[in-house]
Amino acid sequence: MAAHSSIKSMALCFVMTMCLVVSSVAELQRFDHPANDDGSLSFLVIGDWGRRGTYNQSEVAVQMGRVGEKLNINFVISVGDNFYDNGLTGENDPNFEESFTKVYTAKSLQKQWYSVLGNHDYRGNVKAQLSPVLRQIDSRWLCLRSFVVNAEIAEFFFVDTNPFVDMYFYDPKDHIYDWRGVLPRKKYIANLLRDVDTALSQSTATWKIVVGHHAIRSVGHHGDTKELVEKLLPILTQTSAEILFYDVNGYVLHRWTGSKQLYSAI
Repeated sequence: MAAHSSIKSMALCFVMTMCLVVSSVAELQRFDHPANDDGSLSFLVIGDWGRRGTYNQSEVAVQMGRVGEKLNINFVISVGDNFYDNGLTGENDPNFEESFTKVYTAKSLQKQWYSVLGNHDYRGNVKAQLSPVLRQIDSRWLCLRSFVVNAEIAEFFFVDTNPFVDMYFYDPKDHIYDWRGVLPRKKYIANLLRDVDTALSQSTATWKIVVGHHAIRSVGHHGDTKELVEKLLPILTQTSAEILFYDVNGYVLHRWTGSKQLYSAI
């Protein structure tokens, strides 16, 4: 009987150890999005947009629809600050439909939207914005913290840059951030950097495109994001990411080459 119990204990210990090993080797969730029959790919990139149609959001949406039709886009990328001023309050927040579904109505924009979070989104209910319930309301919506989209000729690496920024934790002013799922912060960042490094290193795509909310290098108002310069930039340098989309200044296109660091397009 004692021997039998000992064997059961050893087996249980082995199973628990295996579970710990599996959980510690998490990787970024991946999605496949087919390119066009000729291998080409067209998409739009937008950020800082969710204002219930005001602040020229509706006017920009009209132009996006025209450009989207002309290019016959495959999908849309959002680089964060999806809902102003303070994200969503819950899964049933009318701001979701008033700022998204009812604004981007053009036929050409009825494609998949791949989105990451911005700092304004973290001021609301983050879990609501990440919830699959929103996809039931509008099937175009897909928002996760960090993930990969394989579009054949290109792979897109969506990175949650918000937890890197010290100011949001140590000097948040009057803002309250929803850090559920992020704390402990140091572990979250370490795991994310590891997963991004692994995904980029293993990618065989012709183009590796990194998407996030905060600029690494920028001549805009906010300037460089020093935490990303220190922690994320070395990984991108080693893995030869070609193009990066960020947005905290409203300047969303950044170009990477081996001899040129990341600077704002303006």
